[in-house]
Amino acid sequence: MRRISLKPKILDWYIVKKFVSTYLVALLIVVAIVIIFDISEKIDYFVEREAPLKAIIFDYYLNFIPYILNMFSPLFVFITVIFFTSKLAGNSEIIAMLSSGISFRRLLVPYMASAAFAATLSLLLGMYVIPPANYYRLEFEQKYVKAHRYFNTNHNIHYQIAPGQFVYVESFSSWNNSVNRFTLETVEDNKLVSKLTAATATWNDETGGWTCKNYFIRSYDEHGKETIESGALKDTVIALTVEDFYRRKNVVESLKIQDLNRLIEMQNMRGDKMVMYAQIEKHTRIATPFSAFILTLMGVALSSRKRRGGLGLNIGIGVGLSFSYILFMRFSQMFVTTGTLEPWLAIWLPNIIYAIIALFVYRMAPK
Repeated sequence: MRRISLKPKILDWYIVKKFVSTYLVALLIVVAIVIIFDISEKIDYFVEREAPLKAIIFDYYLNFIPYILNMFSPLFVFITVIFFTSKLAGNSEIIAMLSSGISFRRLLVPYMASAAFAATLSLLLGMYVIPPANYYRLEFEQKYVKAHRYFNTNHNIHYQIAPGQFVYVESFSSWNNSVNRFTLETVEDNKLVSKLTAATATWNDETGGWTCKNYFIRSYDEHGKETIESGALKDTVIALTVEDFYRRKNVVESLKIQDLNRLIEMQNMRGDKMVMYAQIEKHTRIATPFSAFILTLMGVALSSRKRRGGLGLNIGIGVGLSFSYILFMRFSQMFVTTGTLEPWLAIWLPNIIYAIIALFVYRMAPK
């Protein structure tokens, strides 16, 4: 078997230049189109709620751009490859390359190098740029677009806030930041040590804790003897804050990867069902960039053959397949929310299936 040379040649730089330039131009075009449609959709909210022009530009749209870039990255990686590879095939350049002794595998090298650029860009955006940008974007939307306070609709909330420490609240009221039927249990060596119950508990900003009203504390020694303490008011500081009740599903979009990992660890310990949204976000940030390699391989294999339908047919196939991939990525999240699949498997399932399709198409491509 002849050894494949990976040293860049003029042809490699030609393909990389075509790939990267077409990819970036396509992304900029779609960003401009999406922003125009978004303005037309939200202009009434901006006017009605008197959103400042500076906030619209710098807090919202400047932070909206990286989000859109990353969202449509898989789509335009595929379309980019289909577009300029079809032009090469239409001009018989692919045939000339293969006839000159360049193998199809060697031809893929500059494509995969370009895909690595797109994947790295997407990974860096998803890990470090988009989360802080999303913080300001989501704050702007909450203030000027949705313009209502968040209400926690969960009832009968059970949390393990620390090893051996469990909290139960019947309901949370956002009007005065209070919880009803508050219970705090401390367990050591599978034995109940103390149990604090209160009719209500209100968040205290000064102490950073909860002020329990009409409380009872039952304590148990090693012999099981019970001691009861009661009173009107008692301050208690625990690893549960009012922010935990205001945390929205999409707040995970504004967390850097280190903070996201800490949130997942904390929510797993607590047994919080909201952990699935953090897990979806984490695996999506990794799976989306990886798709650049799969879609590039599929795109080259599909468009390297000169077709009777020409460029239009190849682009049609590319748009259809790339949109089906994005829809599948969104649909796979339902497997997590319904508890059908583990989060990592559900999010990586589109990549697994499309990788199999890409390998099949690659075997069928002209060599």
